[in-house]
Amino acid sequence: MEQDEYTKEEIDWSYIEFVDNQDVLDLIEKKPGGIIALLDEVCMFLKSTHETFAQKLYQTFKNNKGFMKPKLSRTDFTISHYAGEVTYQADQFLDKNKDYVVAEHQELMTTSKCSFVAGLIPPTPDGSSKSSKFLRLEHILRYFYSTFIPTFSY
Repeated sequence: MEQDEYTKEEIDWSYIEFVDNQDVLDLIEKKPGGIIALLDEVCMFLKSTHETFAQKLYQTFKNNKGFMKPKLSRTDFTISHYAGEVTYQADQFLDKNKDYVVAEHQELMTTSKCSFVAGLIPPTPDGSSKSSKFLRLEHILRYFYSTFIPTFSY
C-alpha cells in the first residue's frame, strides 16, 4: 500500500518484499476452524481445561504445516510465524478468554443516550438489539477497531 504511494509521489525507494502471512492468520483467526474459534467453543463447556483445549488443538491442526506440538509437552503448541517458530503455553488460555461482558452491562450500553457508547456493542447476527450471552471484550474491541478507527482523521 505505502509502496504504491511512494511510486505515485515519485519518491526514491527500494522495493521490500513481504511474506504472505494469510495461512498463519487463518490458522489463528479463521471462523470456523481457527485457534480462537476453537478456544471460544471449548470455553462454552464448564468441564474444559487447558489440557482438553490443547488436545483439541492437536487433533484439529495435526495436518497444518504452521502448527506443531512440542515433543515434551502436553499443553504447549508452536505456530510457525513469518519471523520463526513461536511456542505458546495453553495453561491460561481458557481463563483469559472468559472475559465476558455481563448482559446487564451490554443492555445498559446499547440503550445509552450517547450514540458513541450505544454503538460500541456490535449488532447481533440476527439484527436484534438483544444482549448476547457470550459477548466478550475482545468482540467489542474488534468491532470498535474495524468500525470507528478507520473513520478517525489524523
